[in-house]
Amino acid sequence: MLLEYEALIRATCFFVVFMAIALWEFAGPRRADNPQRSLRWFSNLVLVVINSALLRLLLPIMAVGIAQLAADKSWGLLNQIDLPIALDLLLGIVLLDMAIYWQHRVFHRIPLLWCLHRLHHSDIVYDVTTGLRFHPIEILLSMLIKMAVVIVLGTTAAAVIVFEVLLNATAMFNHGNIRLPQAVDKKLRWFIVTPDMHRVHHSVYREEHDSNYGFNLPWWDRLFGSYCDQPREGHLAMRIGLHYFRDNKQQQLRALLMQPFRS
Repeated sequence: MLLEYEALIRATCFFVVFMAIALWEFAGPRRADNPQRSLRWFSNLVLVVINSALLRLLLPIMAVGIAQLAADKSWGLLNQIDLPIALDLLLGIVLLDMAIYWQHRVFHRIPLLWCLHRLHHSDIVYDVTTGLRFHPIEILLSMLIKMAVVIVLGTTAAAVIVFEVLLNATAMFNHGNIRLPQAVDKKLRWFIVTPDMHRVHHSVYREEHDSNYGFNLPWWDRLFGSYCDQPREGHLAMRIGLHYFRDNKQQQLRALLMQPFRS
């Protein structure tokens, strides 16, 4: 049932979460500044369409198909262990999330990969569409890495679908320009990455954008020493993006697609 309606589940969850966060941003923004919204949103959302189309065209089997193949061939760690279905699902989601955390750290450390990933950081504003802003080459490479991880772990197809839906939803949530009471944020960030927690990762300062790598679960940053509680300039005054990509022309779609190939 879950696999049969995979595409519909993904599309529905994306639309519902996107609209909810977008409306929340208009009703209760954390930061007032949002210059060139129409330009940025057009570029960022067209990137989503391009990335989705390329994945379906070039890697149609994707991580879900690999998970089914791994199950049929008994590949991977979890396929060697007889676990209750719920525990198998939960463990698969948690391990995939940890793998994505480390992938994110590696993309910050290796210059060639950073050239791809910096597109995500070059957004001069932090809002729901920033969480969707990735270069097509990075998206394809990330899917190949995820497929390899799924084979090694033996993650079930159901766990992959649930994980990817959760990752997409939480990425939009924690990139949202939304206001949470400080007391709520302080408690919530023990269980999920909050917007204030992840916003630090989009600071112009290197030591801050090399922290808080988590998209979904917040534990890995604390466990592996990459957690930063607050930005040095405060959330309202902090500068978002990269020093060298601040021109509005660099937010146009063509410039974004060519960005990894610029020095």
